[in-house]
This record gives sequence, C-alpha cells and structure tokens, in this order.
Amino acid sequence: MDYRIEHDTMGEVAVPADRLWGAQTQRSYENFPIGEEKMPDDLIRAFAVLKRACAAANARLGKLDEKRSTLIQTACQDILEGKLAGHFPLSVWQTGSGTQTNMNLNEVIANYGNSLAGEKLLHPNDHVNMSQSSNDTFPTALHISAVTAVHQRLLPALDAMTACLARLEEENRDVVKTGRTHLQDAVPITFGQEISGWRSMLDHARTMIVSSLDGLYELALGGTAVGTGLNAPAGFAEAAAEEAANLTDLPFRTADNKFHALTAKDALAFSHGALKALAANLMKIANDVRWLASGPRDGLGEIFIPENEPGSSIMPGKVNPTQCEAVTMVAVQVMGNDATIGIAASQGNFQLNVFMPVMAYNFLQSARLLAESILSFNDRCAVGIRANREKMHDNLYNSLMLVTALNPHIGYENAAKTAKKAYKENISLKEACVQLGFLTEEEFDKVFHPEEMV
Repeated sequence: MDYRIEHDTMGEVAVPADRLWGAQTQRSYENFPIGEEKMPDDLIRAFAVLKRACAAANARLGKLDEKRSTLIQTACQDILEGKLAGHFPLSVWQTGSGTQTNMNLNEVIANYGNSLAGEKLLHPNDHVNMSQSSNDTFPTALHISAVTAVHQRLLPALDAMTACLARLEEENRDVVKTGRTHLQDAVPITFGQEISGWRSMLDHARTMIVSSLDGLYELALGGTAVGTGLNAPAGFAEAAAEEAANLTDLPFRTADNKFHALTAKDALAFSHGALKALAANLMKIANDVRWLASGPRDGLGEIFIPENEPGSSIMPGKVNPTQCEAVTMVAVQVMGNDATIGIAASQGNFQLNVFMPVMAYNFLQSARLLAESILSFNDRCAVGIRANREKMHDNLYNSLMLVTALNPHIGYENAAKTAKKAYKENISLKEACVQLGFLTEEEFDKVFHPEEMV
C-alpha cells in the first residue's frame, strides 16, 4: 500500500495515499482497534449538514471568505450524496466526546476541498472547524442524526403499517371471535376490534415519538468547548441553527443554555424512551399474531399468515412465524439500547458528557432496526393476515366464558356453577344450565346470543 505523510501538532503520521483523512483520523484508527462497530453513516451525514451550516453561518458573519465557504459546502454536499463513502473509518469505541470523528470530518472536507480547488485553501481546524469545538459539534450531529432518522426512516414505516392495520380492521369489523385475557378464554370481541388495538398502539407510539423530538431540535452549536461560546462570533449559534433548519427542513433551533446542551443528554434519553415504548408495543403485536397463527392444527389457528420460507431442516412442511420473531428480537435489542442510553446520559461530568458515541450508535441502531423491522413485518406478514373464520366461530361457541351473558338472568354464582359443570362434564353451556334447572331450553335460546356480546 502507498502512503503519504500527514502531520498534526504531535508530529508526522503515515496515511494511506488513497484516503482523504489526515493525521488525527489515522491516530484514532490505529489507537482504537476495538469491535466492529463504526460511526453510523447517519451520524456522518449529520456532521456534513452541520459543517455545511457552519460554513454558511461563518460566511454570513464575515468570518470566512465565500471561496472557502463554498468549497466546504460543496464537499459536505458530496458527503451527503455518498460520493466520499469509505473515508470515515473510525470506531464507536473512541474518545467519549467524539473529537476524532469531528476531526475525521474536518480532515476529509479540507483535503477534498483542496483537491477540488487545486490548491491548499482549507485547514481542518482553522476553516472547517471555525467557530466550533468537538464538544458542541458532536452533540449537534447527534441531535440532527436522531431527528432525521426518526423523520426519514421510522415515521414513514409506522405510517405504512398503520394504514395496513386500518384496512384489516375494516375488513374484519364483523368477524366475531373469542377474546382472551391471561391467556384464558374471555368474552367475545370482533377481530376488527382486536386489530384496532394494534393500530391504536402504533398511533399512540407515533404521537409519543413526535412529541419527544422537541428537545432534540435544540442544537449545541455555538457553545464551543465548555458552553461559553469562546472563539465563536456573536450570532453564530443562531445563524448555524437557522442554516441547519434550512438544509434539513426541520425546526432546529439554538439551545437556550449551552452548558446544558454540552453536558446533559436528557433529550436523547427521553426520545429513546418513546422508541422503547414503540418496541414494547411491537413486541405485543408480534406475539399476538404468532399466538393467533399458532398450529396450524394443534394451536389457536385463528388467523392465516404468509408462508415465507421452510421452518425446519428436519420437519418437512413446517412453517414458522419468522417475521414475528424478527420483530421481537429487534424489540429486545431496542430495550437493551435504552438501558445503555439511560446509563450513558447519566454520565455528564462537569461541562461535558463523554459517552456520546455509544449513545449515537444505540439511538440510530434502534431507529433503523425499528423502521426496517416494521416494514419487513408489514410487507411480509401483516398485509397477508387472513381470519380463519371457521376456527374463530368454533372457538367462540366452545368458549365457557360465554356464560357471562347469563349473569343478568341467573346471577353470577349460578353462571359460575353452569360453567364449571359444562367444563367438568364436557357438555355445552346450554346443557349444563338446563340440567341445573336455571333456565329452560327456550329461555336459554332467548337470552344467549354470543354475536351480540361485542
């Protein structure tokens, strides 16, 4: 491999000749050979947004000449378009401030911009990092990437599945089946009503997620190293936030208190809590679906779901609810991520939190996994859910809890005696009720209408 020599304040470093990064990126690459987890692409793109916003703000305020500002913004746009993929190699497990990733962006933008200009116009620190510190850029990129992931990935996925469930709800609004609580038979419900509960879970989760984003719209830019704004000109924080909002079409604003913005990560923890709530709801929905589809002969078997792939290497013909299993695994991963983020958010010491890379990795992983598992489940399972009407009818009329309809006529205790006798002797509720002398056959038929119990 060919190398070139780059330098920083600590001396010279050999860097692969075909890579755009510089000495500080190379030092981090060599000093943190930990794990396989790299800084997420979403975070790199968020950094490109903020670096472009900062260049524009610095130009507006007369700190940076238009030629350099344009070069930086062009380089950032090319990063956003994926033209510089492969130049951001750093591990999540690096400095907790994310300084080295900030410098990775600074170095790549400077070197790429200089190559476009054909001369050395950009310095990573003096120009690309102008009016900034890693301590305010990383939390800013963290917020931009989190909000963008939610808006661009998660909410569209949620909307697609909600629409699917709304269709299924309407199609099955008149299909009466047995309800279940505690995994035991309960009073009747329509399948449409059951699906409406799933749909409402997604609606409520969406509302919680959207409402949780308000704190993430606050940007730390302008706080620089410790929140005082040292080396940033007056008006920079507001101008940079305005530029970021224009670039993303999202309502970003400068944080009122930069000391809070640098050291506290409560907004991220709060927002991820909404993602965890969605994960909990998805776990419930996926479990319901696989229970209802269980069998096909020796389980509940009340719904049919798409058969996507063989389920066993030894049992011919077996098909498993694999999309449900993928969703539930994602759900527990998100719950684990939430624990990590909560603990990391508690570690703000003095003027800085130094657990930001792991928080970024976990939040973005959660948003991506939730979005992609929802779309996969929707497209490969939910859209193909069909009611097994015959099985639902048989289960409904075999349910002992239909005895609840008799309460107003024979009383709770007599109804309980009826159910127990029917169960013990394996006879119908009607037979048990008549044999106990609580109602005649004609009286029973007059008041017993399961389809009206919903």
